[in-house]
Amino acid sequence: MKNITLEICATSVASCIAAQEGGADRIELCDNLLEGGTTPSHAMIAAVREQCSLKIYPIIRPRGGDFLYDDTEFAIMKKDIEVCKQLGCDGVVIGLLTADGKVDLPRTRELVEAAKPMGVTFHRAFDMTDDAFQALEDIIASGCERILTSGQRNTAMEGASLIRELVEKAAGRIRIMAGSGLRAHNAEALAKASGATEYHSTARDFIDSRMQYRNPNVSMGGIPGVPEYGISVTQATIVSAIRQGAEKGLNS
Repeated sequence: MKNITLEICATSVASCIAAQEGGADRIELCDNLLEGGTTPSHAMIAAVREQCSLKIYPIIRPRGGDFLYDDTEFAIMKKDIEVCKQLGCDGVVIGLLTADGKVDLPRTRELVEAAKPMGVTFHRAFDMTDDAFQALEDIIASGCERILTSGQRNTAMEGASLIRELVEKAAGRIRIMAGSGLRAHNAEALAKASGATEYHSTARDFIDSRMQYRNPNVSMGGIPGVPEYGISVTQATIVSAIRQGAEKGLNS
């Protein structure tokens, strides 16, 4: 029987604890998921490390938007990696591109070297490259241990055929982790279609706020569809269901 590795993208201590209770293997620790994830605070990283025994990989991303970073942003990334090392993290998650849509190989190598002995995941910046297979080779050359990808589509289900090709071309040289839109209801189908052995999900649900007074005239977030009085938290039951579905799909 093939076993899967399940990574949960989490933004809080509560989500990390739920991921652990649900049977996850690793945490990608983020802030600002509505921007695709940015580097969490040092205090958050420390709190999660104290209260969670899973492997912890904070994302190293100084801002939302594209993945083309200037010298100041790159220096911040290096400092954040050093902090992660000091706080006892197991790895970090990075992604750097050039202006023409290629992997920024020299800078990626520099960050991989700075992270040692921690592991390094190259995140979905991969999905914004102009040539997935050249990007695969460049990331392998950089020393990263895995790539998180949706198969260069909005969701991993849409990109499952490319994910399968990447798994085949990687041939064990690097791990391919499928993520984006992974839920309990499609985990089995994604595993069957992609053939990946690593998966990534938030496994979250919105929990109603404990606020009793709610001002109907003000919206702090201003983003349609996002509950003003809801908190997004990973659910252990969803984590468990995703794992079961993916393992069933991979072994059927």
